[in-house]
Amino acid sequence: MLRTRVITALVLVAILLPSLFWLPQSVWALLIAGFIGVGAWEWGALLGWRGPARIALGVATALLCAVLALVDPAAIGADGFAPAQAWVFACYGLSTVFWLLLVPFWLRGKWAVRGLPGLLVGAVVLLPTWLAMVQLRAFGAPLLLAVFALVWMADIAAYFAGRRFGRHKLAPTISPGKTWEGAAGATLGVLVYGLVLGHLHLAGKVALPLWVLALLLATAVSIIGDLFESLLKRKAGIKDSSNVLPGHGGVLDRIDSLTSTLPLVALAWLLLVGNA
Repeated sequence: MLRTRVITALVLVAILLPSLFWLPQSVWALLIAGFIGVGAWEWGALLGWRGPARIALGVATALLCAVLALVDPAAIGADGFAPAQAWVFACYGLSTVFWLLLVPFWLRGKWAVRGLPGLLVGAVVLLPTWLAMVQLRAFGAPLLLAVFALVWMADIAAYFAGRRFGRHKLAPTISPGKTWEGAAGATLGVLVYGLVLGHLHLAGKVALPLWVLALLLATAVSIIGDLFESLLKRKAGIKDSSNVLPGHGGVLDRIDSLTSTLPLVALAWLLLVGNA
């Protein structure tokens, strides 16, 4: 299993890094549309859908993202770059309200996703993620990579801290393997990473207390995203969202924390920098 995980990870990195830095922005938007389409196909399993219905959901989601890119190329940086569109703010705003205000109650209530409400939730989770991946890359590939790295740091630090020090369960009925010690490790890892990054690139541009608060919020939101997908999989009775990534599960398993973090970061960046 470890060998399979390593091979899959290397293949993903070999695809991600060249695409991130060298693809034209319009092609990047379509590539991520396809990626999110696979995530939507997996979301269909969480809804209890099977066969053609899941395929239709994945294709429709990918096409919707592609249409948005074609209809408003300036918003995604494919024809100039004018990211501050009303529909962009609405998309990010809805995502922010969902993750910060609704999902904590969702985790407490342990609700499942079913029917039309589940379909709408899937749109709120996946479409802003696509938009954020595209817009943050238009602001600069290193910026998007830095956000990826922040979430990866949280995951890695939580894993090792949890294995070494984990005693107190964070959410035993949702994800028994997660602990408060792991969450503390994630927070420490993100703070170290973020403070070094801030010292190198943001010195004098962002007040230190505000930057620390942003890092703490990003860590909390990434953990919430992870727990949310874990809850939905448990409710659906599945271990992984799919097996399209051997050794790693599915697309949703790899982007669970990113779905909650990326739109929030994109909104903050757009408000603080994008209109400057």
